Amino acid sequence: MKKKQTAAPEKGEGPVKKRVTLARSVTVEMEERKSVFLGHAAPVSSEEEARAFIDAKRREYHDATHNVYAYLLNGGSVARYSDDGEPQGTAGIPVLNVVKLSGAEDLVVVVTRYFGGILLGAGGLVRAYGASARQAVEAAGLAVYSPYAVLSVRMNYSDYQKFSAALPKLGAKEDSSDFGGEVTSVCALPAEAESAFRTSVAELTAGRASVTLLRTEERAAPAHSDQAGV
Repeated sequence: MKKKQTAAPEKGEGPVKKRVTLARSVTVEMEERKSVFLGHAAPVSSEEEARAFIDAKRREYHDATHNVYAYLLNGGSVARYSDDGEPQGTAGIPVLNVVKLSGAEDLVVVVTRYFGGILLGAGGLVRAYGASARQAVEAAGLAVYSPYAVLSVRMNYSDYQKFSAALPKLGAKEDSSDFGGEVTSVCALPAEAESAFRTSVAELTAGRASVTLLRTEERAAPAHSDQAGV
């Protein structure tokens, strides 16, 4: 999934809302009355990316009986599904319901079915497709994406020694550093902590350091498993 970048928030704005999506792409397998169900789940950042994932699974499992899908994007404003030839309402909707109840957004789920020769009936299909989708989402896990400020801090070598030692207390992580006539440190921290960070750096270096906001971007941290409503 592509990393999202956002413009720097204007002064006075509140923090950008956190976003919950899947932590990774997975495939899980289950069997129901000799039919094999493969649940594929992945985080996506756009409808084009969701469609590309669906098309890739259709090509990979072109010999399957059905490749049912559902995806959810943009806070739930975009929701699509397909029964892919199963009786209406028995496949795509159960998968979409699992997606909606997961507590995540910006995700796609494809459930591949290899028919085993025993009819499951409408109720059996609903349960099987829902169970396969649920297993895939649970295996993928959730990640919380929060807005991070990526900052460039320029300072002399003496100040860098103090700055480097204080980084953990400042709540920042150094991404890179460049040692020339001065030291330039590129570090990241939660966007809402940027103002306090600037104040702390100014105090630490007696105002000698220069702090520049390079960009604001989303970064992920694992979510607790009990956030999933599936």
